[in-house]
Amino acid sequence: MKYLKYLSALLIFPLYSSTVIYSSVYVDVINEVQVNNTSIIIDNNKITAIKKGFIDIDKNDLIINFNSYTLMPGLMDMHVHFGREYQSKAKRPIKVERETEAILATQHAYKTLKAGFTTVRQVGDSGMVAISLRDAINSGHVIGPRIFTSGKSIATTGGHADPTNGMSSDSYEYPVPEDGVINGPYEAYTAVRQRYKDGADGIKLTVTGGVLSVAKSGDNPQFTFEEADAVVKAAKDYGMWVAVHAHGAQGMKRAVLAGVDSVEHGTFMTEEVMDLMIKNGTYYVPTISAGEFVAEKAKIDNYFPDIVRPKAASVGPQIGATFRKAHQRGVMIAFGTDAGVFKHGNNGKEFGFMVEAGMPAMETIQAATITNAMLLKMEGELGQIKKGFYADIIAIKGNPVSDIKNIRNVKFVMKDGKQIIF
Repeated sequence: MKYLKYLSALLIFPLYSSTVIYSSVYVDVINEVQVNNTSIIIDNNKITAIKKGFIDIDKNDLIINFNSYTLMPGLMDMHVHFGREYQSKAKRPIKVERETEAILATQHAYKTLKAGFTTVRQVGDSGMVAISLRDAINSGHVIGPRIFTSGKSIATTGGHADPTNGMSSDSYEYPVPEDGVINGPYEAYTAVRQRYKDGADGIKLTVTGGVLSVAKSGDNPQFTFEEADAVVKAAKDYGMWVAVHAHGAQGMKRAVLAGVDSVEHGTFMTEEVMDLMIKNGTYYVPTISAGEFVAEKAKIDNYFPDIVRPKAASVGPQIGATFRKAHQRGVMIAFGTDAGVFKHGNNGKEFGFMVEAGMPAMETIQAATITNAMLLKMEGELGQIKKGFYADIIAIKGNPVSDIKNIRNVKFVMKDGKQIIF
């Protein structure tokens, strides 16, 4: 790799007429082919042309020459939690301030971008952290991926994402819909409208129990159909997507019938739910990495609270098996990891788990590019190296199509036409 001209800054803003990338090979994810010897021309933040061969350039153009590297569209992860990384009981601090989460979130965003993920969807945090981080990145104050976020998750009383779980009854004030706890369809509208007011891009709701919440069940339904339906209807009024955390089949079924955009985790998904998802065009975000992580850590004494450990032991191993069945049945699968359960920057491990579970390497790459772009309703702007698309491009040492492990060998990242120098 040779930079013929560059600026000695962390983030390079193009000062040239155009940026021209000489590519020995790039992956055309739509046509499932690898295209050899092209010149990719970038003006500002968009790809303006792709020409055969290595073209002559104007003296005011910037050349980036990639020989023996594979170029790909920037990757996308539809399930991250910046500001958090799970810690064992022994290492966990007594409390983590919101300001600490915000500081850590900037580090997590940087690590994620460095791993080749130029776009992420943050589905649930403790408040305004992801929304503020998104805005700071968009304004150029912080380096990180393009963020689409739901803000604070919506739960029911005692449900996964109720922030008062595990607290003594005299140590908190009862959470209200603005805090993300609802009961009944009317309160669903209040919660959604608050997130719209906060500037969220979408909605995250927890329709079943969860693994890491301090509560007994990891899969019981926690929203009625009427509540889930109200959330979806309110969200659609405001042009917002809806992602649902779900492990148990009954909660998933209610959510899919209500018209949610995606089901996250889907651990105990049944064939009935799979068929409903296919019929309704619902995306499945499997997060196998998180399942593998919690299953492994459940073997360690005192790593999880006692109420969490059996859930982690049972849920973790099941996610990969469910993924295999869903893929074979034809459910639309979007790439997502649940980074924040495990360490950020390791998002690329998910590709290996998906291949191990039966998905061909090219399909896993498509899941992290064109499929995720469709989930975000940005398929005309993101997910491809193509004229008119945002110039989100990564360079990989080796070929991930022939060996998916190579996808973690990211050596160059461009986001919005800007080179990220690490």
